[in-house]
Amino acid sequence: MTAPTKTAQLPDPARVPSSEAGGPPRPSVVSRLASFAAGGTVRVVLVVLAVVWLLPTAGLFASSFRDSRDIASTGWWEVLTDLDQLTWSNYDALLSNDNFTGSIWTSVVITVPSTFLVVVLGALAAYAFAWLDFPGRDWWFLVVVALLVVPVQVALIPVARLFNTLGIFETNLGVIFFHTAFGLPFAVFLLRNFFAEIPRELLEAARLDGAGEVRLFTRVVLPLGGPAIAALAIFQFMWVWNDMLVALIFADSGSPPMTVALQQEMRQFGSNFDVLAPGAFLTMLIPLAIFFAFQRQFVSGVMAGAVK
Repeated sequence: MTAPTKTAQLPDPARVPSSEAGGPPRPSVVSRLASFAAGGTVRVVLVVLAVVWLLPTAGLFASSFRDSRDIASTGWWEVLTDLDQLTWSNYDALLSNDNFTGSIWTSVVITVPSTFLVVVLGALAAYAFAWLDFPGRDWWFLVVVALLVVPVQVALIPVARLFNTLGIFETNLGVIFFHTAFGLPFAVFLLRNFFAEIPRELLEAARLDGAGEVRLFTRVVLPLGGPAIAALAIFQFMWVWNDMLVALIFADSGSPPMTVALQQEMRQFGSNFDVLAPGAFLTMLIPLAIFFAFQRQFVSGVMAGAVK
């Protein structure tokens, strides 16, 4: 008499997950949201939001070519149906004003050195934090990161007293030093995260070829860190160029930058929109041109520096 044989119990296909049953895996929530975001509906919504976001800029641009009486009586959209309102007289009057043209040069004198110093000093410090071993390196980097949360308003009075003692209060040099000091923490944080992603084997190979730290920094690290450096330069340039608080306190009141010059015009002539509109548009024109010219480097640098 033979013992009964046991038959293998096959799993119920309805209870087996699709990945174990040989079928395609069920898409996750993130993948489903990504596929939905790639659809045409979301793109249309984003385009509409972009148009709405750019409407104030378009209105400022149209108002800069209109006479003060037209600005006071009708809206800027009237230009679309009445092109006779457009005139170059506003820009002619503004650019013939020596005070305003001097403020443009003052903005350049303040912005270019502030951007250059932040990029150079931030890149050197970021390379040291990423690839040089020195006592307390991680703790010092934490101190630099902690400085990111310090608001500018906290340092206005102490720095003003310090600059007054040093004799650089109400000078362009004082404004440059202030912007450089407050721009360095973000520069070190951004560039250090980017430099740390460079393969160690590449640096070791350069050291075996006889490259010192200076040559390694200038010939290997800086070329590879081009996108992050470009993003940092755009960030710093736009912040310094559009700043009014620091310039209002530390800059020379006799030759202020463009933002302070426009604020003084608004204070003296409250309804002088034919001067304020072209001046405001010229103030934002240069940062917009720089951003759109380097937007690819800007996006790649921010994404590379934000994730290690």
